[in-house]
Amino acid sequence: MTGVTGFVGEALLHRMLSEVPGVRVTLLVRPKGSTRGTARIAALLKKPIFAEVVEASGGIEALMAARIGVLEGDLADTPELPAGLDAVVHCAGDVSFDPPVDEGFRTNVVGTRELLARVRDAGPDLHYVHISTAYVAGRRRGSIPEGPVDLEVDLEAELAWGLSQRRAIEDRSRSAEVLTAERKKAEKAHSRAGALTAAAATEAARKEWVKNELVAAGAERARSLGWTDCYTFTKALGERVVEEHARTHRASIVRPSIIESALTTPHPGWIEGFKMAEPLILAYGRGELPEFPAAADTIVDIVPVDHVVAAIVAVLAHPPQVGRAAYFHVSSGDRQPLTFHQLYENVRAYFDRHPFQAGDRGATRLPEWRFPGAHAVERVLSSGERAYQVADFLISHAPRSDRARDLARRLEQQRRRLEFLRRYLDIYAEYTQAELRFHDGNTLALFRSLSEADQARFAFDTSVVDWKVYLQDIHCPAVTAPIRRLDEVRAARRKAATPGLRPLSPEKPAVAAFFDMDGTLLSSNVIETYLWVRLRELSGAERLAELGRVVGKVPALVQAERRERSAFLRTVYRDYEGARRADLDQIADDHLTDHVLSRLSPAAVRRIREHRRAGHRTVLITGAIRPLTRPLRTLFDHIEAAELAVDERGICTGYLSSSPLVGESRAAWMASYAAEHGIDMAASFAYADSHSDLPLLAAVGNPVAVRPDVTLFRHARKHHWKIVDWKSSGSSVRSLDPAGGL
Repeated sequence: MTGVTGFVGEALLHRMLSEVPGVRVTLLVRPKGSTRGTARIAALLKKPIFAEVVEASGGIEALMAARIGVLEGDLADTPELPAGLDAVVHCAGDVSFDPPVDEGFRTNVVGTRELLARVRDAGPDLHYVHISTAYVAGRRRGSIPEGPVDLEVDLEAELAWGLSQRRAIEDRSRSAEVLTAERKKAEKAHSRAGALTAAAATEAARKEWVKNELVAAGAERARSLGWTDCYTFTKALGERVVEEHARTHRASIVRPSIIESALTTPHPGWIEGFKMAEPLILAYGRGELPEFPAAADTIVDIVPVDHVVAAIVAVLAHPPQVGRAAYFHVSSGDRQPLTFHQLYENVRAYFDRHPFQAGDRGATRLPEWRFPGAHAVERVLSSGERAYQVADFLISHAPRSDRARDLARRLEQQRRRLEFLRRYLDIYAEYTQAELRFHDGNTLALFRSLSEADQARFAFDTSVVDWKVYLQDIHCPAVTAPIRRLDEVRAARRKAATPGLRPLSPEKPAVAAFFDMDGTLLSSNVIETYLWVRLRELSGAERLAELGRVVGKVPALVQAERRERSAFLRTVYRDYEGARRADLDQIADDHLTDHVLSRLSPAAVRRIREHRRAGHRTVLITGAIRPLTRPLRTLFDHIEAAELAVDERGICTGYLSSSPLVGESRAAWMASYAAEHGIDMAASFAYADSHSDLPLLAAVGNPVAVRPDVTLFRHARKHHWKIVDWKSSGSSVRSLDPAGGL
């Protein structure tokens, strides 16, 4: 057997071990990393469905010794098969609807050809059973017979083309046209974080472009030849390879339709992972699937997985004659059809009785499908995508605020919902319009040829399936159960208090916690702090004049900050020209401390103290000038701040003594500091609020985004970084005059 770690392969192995006691099974298994194939099978046998078989055999080792052989290898380089085989079942294959075209060909065509070459080497009378799909029929209509697909295709030419596409598309991805477009988008998005961050984003975008082009190439070639997608196209070509083999050897082709959870065996509702219908069922139950592009009376051909594997066992027991492959549809639409409207009614009835909970708002509201047709659904979705693009532009350019973050969070949910709808509309649109009825006469005749005892043990007559019972009492409860458990865990985590930090063991490397200042620890910025320092020494009229001058510069400063933060800081710090450096320290000690402490987040202080109690080194790394950090000296082991250049009299020149630490220069300084102090960066922490701090956060193993701007918020959500909301002290009061009553 191949593909035993997949859904059908696992179910087939269970059925063979539990119901066919005289059979020994050899499994072709690919090592995964450092895990050998034997270890993978041992882990597979620990799953609950194998418990009875393992116990009856005296344990996993005894079961494997008596009935299971493991053949380490890969279909790409199939090893020699063991002697004494009676049959080979090929369950492995790329089951993604939209694989990169070269991967689809390599798995579904080349892999099949390589395996069949080994089958022929192993002996002349082996029965080869190929697990395909009923949807190799492609975009045809009406009744589909159990026989060869009418292929007007040059197999060798298509195979050569498909395998060559990665090289061709990789070359195109490095053209000036593609790279220039991706680089400009990356630099526009990441210029504040630094050139290398933008370069990394450019390369990531190029790789994504390659993947998308490979997927598009396969999909378009498939549709141009009459198939729904690259998956069905390459599976059909794989069947062509099997048909050539069948001219001289015994071969059967089993074509299941849409395989879903078990009806009875190993237990009702057994399923591994999400298949074709599950994402749609779950999305509908959460109220996120407002409509579906199917006709109400179109058949959705579903078959339980235990019917599929029972049919495979029966096919194994009845090898055909040499000269022509035997074909078997395992499907339901011909004799027990289920329409999309019936599917919708049963799923809705289930969620009416067992709804998902929408947080504190009660039961999720279920959409009412009217089946308006694919074109109407496409129009609605396209309108939603255009509205999202406008909203995304506006929120990305909005000033930072709690409201902007909340809107970004909701917009992110809308983006994921639109992407989900777009993906499944594109993938399933062809299937929802496929007016196919798979004739299953051969499969029914095979079932009727079995003894009554075998018919009861290996049931695969799909006409007995009661769709109401199957969907409402078996399938929907099975696929929603893990999601409900996950929702409960998430709710418990939200209620639980934030766990503290563990004390650092003496024998472990040092750990550091790096903190940004403005916007992270305190709700302040370099312009506001400059005004607090400057305005205290001016009279009322002079204060108004200085305020007016600074306000007039704000638009230009905002643009500078968005382009390059170092230029923005240099512009602000030019206004310190003429100040005495010692006076700045004195002002900070005498007057600025209260201002800083009023802006300092209590949650931030608690977190810093937690790090200190855990034995972590606390480091403040900021673009603010050093005098402004003096009120925070007692909290940190080290403060790295901007240094104002002074002349021989101690008067500030308006310049810095070195480049300010911003963007990627922060990450470089952190790496140097960590090397000097023996700090384990993978175990260390970083806290920052701005997208320009992306390199700082990415440099550690535990990044935390603190009340992030919209761009950083999205990056943090995408990469599963922790996001916290450290609010300023409740006593913090702002006024139009930052000098207050001084």
